[in-house]
Amino acid sequence: MTAESAVVLPVVVVFAMSLVWGLLVMSAQIQCVDAARAGARAAARQDPSDAVLEVARVTAPRGARVTVGREGDQVRVVVVAKPPGLRGLPFEVREEAVAAAEEAVGDPGSVEAPEGSRALGSTGSADDASGAAAQGAEEGS
Repeated sequence: MTAESAVVLPVVVVFAMSLVWGLLVMSAQIQCVDAARAGARAAARQDPSDAVLEVARVTAPRGARVTVGREGDQVRVVVVAKPPGLRGLPFEVREEAVAAAEEAVGDPGSVEAPEGSRALGSTGSADDASGAAAQGAEEGS
């Protein structure tokens, strides 16, 4: 082994390890994004706070802190996690999601839906309704 190889080999190993660590940090960031969005959706549906925290924690990286707050008609979910690996570094990945709170409008059976659409109950979502309308349009064609 030449002297040049002896110097370059540790540099290549450190570079490869830093690339792997970077990928792990990006993976944790994506998990935080998913957890914050899932928690914000659950909170916007007026799910119980325990259920909102559980939904966010299941998706978040291990050991992440999840906070849920409400400001007026908006809900805010913040997920903060330490990056995997080098836990001694003073840096965290953080993601925040905000959603408009859906208001409960009483008995879903009391309002008739227009023909071709369906009324949304407390567990329905706008995505469900648009999918049903698109399915109805396909069946009518």
